Amino acid sequence: MNRNRLFATLLIVLVVVGFFGYIANPYGASLFGKQFLFRLGLDLQGGTHLVYRGELADIASSDHESAMNAVRDVIERRVNAFGVSEPVVQVSGEDRLIIELPGVKDIDAAINLIGQTPFLEFREENPDYVTPQDPNQIDPKELFSKTKLTGAQLQRAEVTFAGSQQAFNTPEVTLTFNDEGKQLFADITRRNIQRRIAIFLDGELLSAPVVQTAITDGRAVITGSFTLDQAKQLATRLNSGALPVPIQLLSQQNVGPSLGKAYVNQSVMAGLIGIAVVALFMIAYYGFPGFIAVLALLIYTIVSLGIFKLFNVTLTLAGIAGFILSIGMAIDANILIFERTKEELRRGKSLQLAVEDGFKRAWTSIRDSNVSSLITTFVLGYFGSSIIRGFAITLSIGILVSLFSAITVTRTFLRLILMIKFLDTPRLFGIKRV
Repeated sequence: MNRNRLFATLLIVLVVVGFFGYIANPYGASLFGKQFLFRLGLDLQGGTHLVYRGELADIASSDHESAMNAVRDVIERRVNAFGVSEPVVQVSGEDRLIIELPGVKDIDAAINLIGQTPFLEFREENPDYVTPQDPNQIDPKELFSKTKLTGAQLQRAEVTFAGSQQAFNTPEVTLTFNDEGKQLFADITRRNIQRRIAIFLDGELLSAPVVQTAITDGRAVITGSFTLDQAKQLATRLNSGALPVPIQLLSQQNVGPSLGKAYVNQSVMAGLIGIAVVALFMIAYYGFPGFIAVLALLIYTIVSLGIFKLFNVTLTLAGIAGFILSIGMAIDANILIFERTKEELRRGKSLQLAVEDGFKRAWTSIRDSNVSSLITTFVLGYFGSSIIRGFAITLSIGILVSLFSAITVTRTFLRLILMIKFLDTPRLFGIKRV
């Protein structure tokens, strides 16, 4: 490699290290008004762990999965709007929903955050219902049968005011459905002309207007004795996400921050010990090239931590374990390169040619081992739980950065060293005679 290209590569390495070093510094960093901090998972910073069960008795078994996924999406939008940092909302089994809210210490507030999401549904008159003689015995839930139209198809809710003489300027809530809901509402109103369509919220009947004509514009109106504040609150709750099926709280757990802090300290100490042991081994066994590898390892650590901050990677105990494991994998590439270089030196090649050929020969092994590891992390991340996913993400980032560290950083530093005449000798790799 010519000098200009070599120094250009060195400049790129320094810029990358400088950028990620600024992001990763422990005193905090900001860029374009954005603050970069380490995001800690529930097990490290504490928070709230909730388990809910979806009420799927009235849902066809073939629709259970889609219904629970819809519940997950709605609650995810709601907790994100609430400002919870890196929440975990995932479906477990057929009807369980696991919610982790890092940093939320008030468990009652967390339950209210989830439980206040309204369940909106539309029902049509049940032709098989036998009306009792006593009007007080009429059961609205039996009088009206369920349809497929629920809050899952809601696009927007807004407060409007009635314009009729009977209810002039009375607050009401106008609903606008998405394309699926628009079609469902049109079909429902078309087959129920001169019949009532009931609107239920959280199992309570809000209104049951008589359909005069088919409504094909995808808009419905909830009327009732609302005050303006009540109508605004209802519209806000509906916009935050209406649950397609009801949910029931099964268990709640508050993870204390002191436990998380102890785990963080132990994990950081384990990482520092791991780096120190690897560094001592490399210097003791490989000498000056080992020192170059340790320097590349430090750069690897800085870049990895910077990426964790820059892309808001949530660090859990499993994630930190993945990062510590990747330290050993990062140094493994350097060991392969050095061993291949020593083999080339024993064949009588010059140090410069041995280094270039050593990198070329090692690259195939490095590539294959890292690609197979990346495939494994992809499988773990795609099919695993949130804890396993955190491990897979940090490990995959570590693998990718280790390729940059070994192939670019180590090679650049070695090429620079070989430009110094008295260091251009096989003794640099412990080879006394060629």
